[in-house]
Amino acid sequence: MSENTAVSKADARDDAALQPPVDVIEDAAGITLYADLAGVPKDKLHLHVEGDALTIEGEIVLEMPEGMENSHAEVGLARYRRVFTLSKELDASKVGAEFKNGVLKLSIPKAEHAQPRKVQVTVT
Repeated sequence: MSENTAVSKADARDDAALQPPVDVIEDAAGITLYADLAGVPKDKLHLHVEGDALTIEGEIVLEMPEGMENSHAEVGLARYRRVFTLSKELDASKVGAEFKNGVLKLSIPKAEHAQPRKVQVTVT
């Protein structure tokens, strides 16, 4: 089953978004993801976890002082959006988030079954 949808140029522009650069660090406990979201205030930052998809969205707010006009802009899109597929080894219900100085830090622990564990050896 497929759906035929026509997207106008204006609609495509509304759906367009910058992909924030990210760094992902993995260790035995899980992963830590850092996303650079320059210009996004905390109230315009949205995180969603649905199924195995993690979505980061943010709206850039650049206020122009009254009476001034923008003569040059290098950021043509006013929002960020990036979607990640989470491994079944990660526990999406325990995502932790911190946002400081335009950098989002997400901590996603490994699920219980994926955590390293020590096996006790008995001598007989």
